[in-house]
Amino acid sequence: MPLPPQRPFPADGRRDQAGTPGPTTPGPTDESAQSPPVKRRDAFFDNAKYLAIVLVAMGHAWEPLRGDSRAAAALYITVYTFHMPAFIVISGYFSRGFDASPGRIKRLVTGIAVPYVIFEVAYTFFKRWAGGDPTYPISLLDPWYLTWFLAALFIWRLTTPLWKIVRWPLPLALAIAVLASVSPDIGDDLDLQRVLQFLPFFVLGLVLKPEHFQLVRRKEARILALPVFAAALLFAYWAAPRMNAAWFYRRDSAQELAAPGWAGGVMTLALFGCSLALVACFFAWVPGRKLWFTALGAGTLYGYLLHGFLAKGSRFWDWYEADWPHTPLGAITVTLIAGAVITALCTPPVRRMFRFTMEPKMEWAFKQDAKALTEPTGPVREQGGRSA
Repeated sequence: MPLPPQRPFPADGRRDQAGTPGPTTPGPTDESAQSPPVKRRDAFFDNAKYLAIVLVAMGHAWEPLRGDSRAAAALYITVYTFHMPAFIVISGYFSRGFDASPGRIKRLVTGIAVPYVIFEVAYTFFKRWAGGDPTYPISLLDPWYLTWFLAALFIWRLTTPLWKIVRWPLPLALAIAVLASVSPDIGDDLDLQRVLQFLPFFVLGLVLKPEHFQLVRRKEARILALPVFAAALLFAYWAAPRMNAAWFYRRDSAQELAAPGWAGGVMTLALFGCSLALVACFFAWVPGRKLWFTALGAGTLYGYLLHGFLAKGSRFWDWYEADWPHTPLGAITVTLIAGAVITALCTPPVRRMFRFTMEPKMEWAFKQDAKALTEPTGPVREQGGRSA
């Protein structure tokens, strides 16, 4: 998942030597001074969203393999440490201009709340049909599977004006996450545990500035990222048989994970530090130039929500009951299939086909004077587009 004039980079898209957009000062004869600024997407963030959504799909593909392969379990833990935090940081970064104006509220409803309702209902009927549970209830207060992120983003973005005025937003968000991790009575409504425990990453995105991303994209950061990732994989390999992977989902309190209450605070802070380090390493290796997959970064919400049907269907239909996915070559094949599927689901034809569910205009539902404002947003709507 904080904008000084509501856009982190200049509209003309000019870049400095580091490959990131730099400030420009149009002269009196510059056409850009006479006409409205043209929005330009930043390739770095589109690349980051695409690569992160690929890791999300691969993580879901590895989940049934963890019991047979310690290596798969280590990769799973490592990826789960940073893939959703990276998305949430980007979401926060592109939510900095949210000011609760009528136009932005309209975008929040049509871009997040409506897709949440549609896919929550769709997933429920899919579970009834494919999962063999015909009485599974529809509940808009109990997100099923991937829809928790839309509920969380809706809540986080509504609170953006608050985080913009408090003096120490990140420490406050961390304190809230710690308290949530030791509060088993929060319950499952809107997956509030996840909303609160992932909150610090959204707030971090709100307080980040362009120069922070430039810092982690320096050559020194890219070099340092290699040993850090290697150390993370080695630690994950050691921890895989010893640690409950549910800590990384952040959907339960410590007590619900059969741990003492104090462990919730310790794990929240420790995981935040580990996630932050790996998110920085991930950003360090994200290309800043336009590549063949850059345009797919605008469609990551489509890939995120649509691939859930295949990810859950693979369990419902016992695809992993065969022997071949549990061999080394089979695991590699499953990984490549997951990457190919999520890539296809982010493409323009798929986006055009499902735009009515994820980008409904719904002019009929709003008063004519509620003018829509364009705002970049993040895993679900960024840079005037969408992601997951």
